[in-house]
Amino acid sequence: MPSSEPLRDPGEATEAALGLSRSLGLSITVADALHRAGFTADERTARFLDPRLAQLTPPDSMADRALSADRLARAIREKERICVFGDYDCDGITAAAILTGVIRALGGEVVPLLATRQEGSYGLSDRALLRVLDARPSLLVTCDCGSSDHPRLDRVRAAGIDAVVIDHHLVPPEPLPVLGFLNPHRPDCAFPYKGLASCGLALSLGAAVRKALGAQLDMRAFLDLVAIGTVADVAPLDGDNRVLVRAGLATLASGARPGLRALGQNAKLDPERGVTAEEIAFKIAPRLNATGRLASPDLSLALLLERDPAEATRLAAQIEELSTRRRAIQEEMVQSALAEIEDADYGSAPAIVLARQGWHPGVVGIVAGRIAERFRKPTIVVGLEGATGRGSVRGPSGSRLHDALTRCRSELVGFGGHQAAAGVEVRADRVSALRDLWCEAFTAAATEGGASGSTPSADHGAQADVRLDDRDDPAAVVSDLDRLEPCGEKNRAPLLLVRGAPLSSARDLKGHLKIEIRPRGRSIAGFGFDLGAMAGSLIGRKVDVVGRLRRDTWRGGDAVELKIERISAVD
Repeated sequence: MPSSEPLRDPGEATEAALGLSRSLGLSITVADALHRAGFTADERTARFLDPRLAQLTPPDSMADRALSADRLARAIREKERICVFGDYDCDGITAAAILTGVIRALGGEVVPLLATRQEGSYGLSDRALLRVLDARPSLLVTCDCGSSDHPRLDRVRAAGIDAVVIDHHLVPPEPLPVLGFLNPHRPDCAFPYKGLASCGLALSLGAAVRKALGAQLDMRAFLDLVAIGTVADVAPLDGDNRVLVRAGLATLASGARPGLRALGQNAKLDPERGVTAEEIAFKIAPRLNATGRLASPDLSLALLLERDPAEATRLAAQIEELSTRRRAIQEEMVQSALAEIEDADYGSAPAIVLARQGWHPGVVGIVAGRIAERFRKPTIVVGLEGATGRGSVRGPSGSRLHDALTRCRSELVGFGGHQAAAGVEVRADRVSALRDLWCEAFTAAATEGGASGSTPSADHGAQADVRLDDRDDPAAVVSDLDRLEPCGEKNRAPLLLVRGAPLSSARDLKGHLKIEIRPRGRSIAGFGFDLGAMAGSLIGRKVDVVGRLRRDTWRGGDAVELKIERISAVD
């Protein structure tokens, strides 16, 4: 994006980086990126570049895991009815699909249910509880919700139903009235890796149930769902999550699950070259989430559980139609949001709050993400319906959104979520007061030196991590960058600087910038989102470009392109 901050040149690769390149057999560019990130030619680097399932943290210390697995195993043996209830986002849907699939594969009776936005809140709402009770289970397992649902879980217990909660959201101080509570954030949970999303916890519990029953079941078949839920929920892609998602990307590329194979075809994924975390985030997850945004998330759950290819194709077509509608609604909301930001000069504030009557509550999360990415500021977007509204909270990497919301609790009807993404409910007449407190929270955080609610600088992520080395073939660099996957939260893909590259072409493509550069005679395409207005000023000049290097799927073969973050003429 355009910036007034000078572009920083990371400089040439050092002798240490060149040595790392030789030791690891990597391009100089990627070895230099690893060196700058603190990696050396040791076992830690080998495990990072080649994560294996055998590296997963032993799960025995996870609080309530064995107890919950024994109860589920007994319910399966005795043919009790089990209700699996998931939240309506990708993590909740995939966690519910994993546990439902495991129970069915082990011979159990299971009724899967999901929360809906139409019921008015996240997780196990009062209306959702009625559906659970109507199913008449003897055991309830919640997925990606339940940590703060004490009143409803009290009613579950009063109805004589045992409950197990699988969740990774922040833990309230009051104990839950349940048989088992799997959440690594519990103060008494000794499981050392705290980053698992609910889908990862569901996989772990499923493995424990299989062991308790002494059954044969290949849990690797569920890793595609773990990869989707983990990436979509912006969970950290380090430690166990890195291992699980790397393996899950391979499972996803294999096309073993008919529903995801059909979904991938609609999304124009090329499984032969593999699937990336970025493709999950921008192509798979938005489609799965579209059902819950505009209709019922049950459609996505059905797709994930479907084994018949013909039926999976039909379900995927329905999801594609909803996804297309969602994109149209989203674009209209984004444009009206940008106009309001410009008119009210919200872009100069440390944080942004937008609210409007009629904005679709199922799309506010995407709009908040787009605004937060564009302005690099923590953002709340609220869809008002009369006197109240529901909204979503997003921010640039490093923002502690939950901490900031805690500072604003006096102006909120309620809020929930975690540091990377959250949801709020607010009265229409308190939006202005919320905006003041939200901005104060991030102003205070900056004054405190980046404490709770801290926000990165306006150009966070827009400076290069490493220079594209002239001695490297760009196609080889792209292949080596695959070794760093999965990239995302806590493992950001390195941004590369191409210095002084001759520009072959530059054009405005529907508001976006499309270029071709030829550093040292090698052709690299480039695409800059919302940068089309710069095309005229770049033609005929050399440029410095910062961006992510990736395969050019349009041209195919060894062609590569830069997803442009920053570009400037240099002569």
